[in-house]
Amino acid sequence: MKEEPVRQRLLAEATRLFAERGFEGTSVQEIVVAAGVTKGAMYHYFDSKDDLLHEIYARVLRMQMDRLAQIADGPGSLKQRLHRAAADVVETTTANLDDSKIFFRSIHLLAPETQKSVRAERRRYHERFRALVAEGQREGTFSDRVPAELVVDYFFGSVHHLGTWFHAAGPLTGAQVGRHFADLLLTSLGAGDVDE
Repeated sequence: MKEEPVRQRLLAEATRLFAERGFEGTSVQEIVVAAGVTKGAMYHYFDSKDDLLHEIYARVLRMQMDRLAQIADGPGSLKQRLHRAAADVVETTTANLDDSKIFFRSIHLLAPETQKSVRAERRRYHERFRALVAEGQREGTFSDRVPAELVVDYFFGSVHHLGTWFHAAGPLTGAQVGRHFADLLLTSLGAGDVDE
């Protein structure tokens, strides 16, 4: 319990520094100084700077995966659950925008094995989300004119693009953008309005 804040401080400072200076422009020394810890303390929690970058994104993805599982297995019609899942991924992405921006800007700098691991984690999330679309297409709730995989790739392309234009001080909140994205997704599937 006493050690956990050190790990959180390291992640918070690495996120801030990577956002300000970029992954390549930030040294391990700068991270440990900002977090007020020693290099030894950092290496107790993280094997490398790569490991820090991986964890910055992985913690958001784990949280999103947990939430998606709760929504997908939760109450409501399939339309309602897909709408909630789509709105949620947008809202949680905008709430953790620095983490996502840093990651997508820097993924190519990670070691090949780390890149592979992260892509596998993201694929599991997308597959769980796609299962909702595919289920709706099988039962006739959603149009099957476009394969579920393309629908999901198109949707997540828009979600991953949020970091280029969304601002917390902008005219729409993350929750509002999430609802609009979810509405667009259901409309594209020919599902009409969600009767929440």
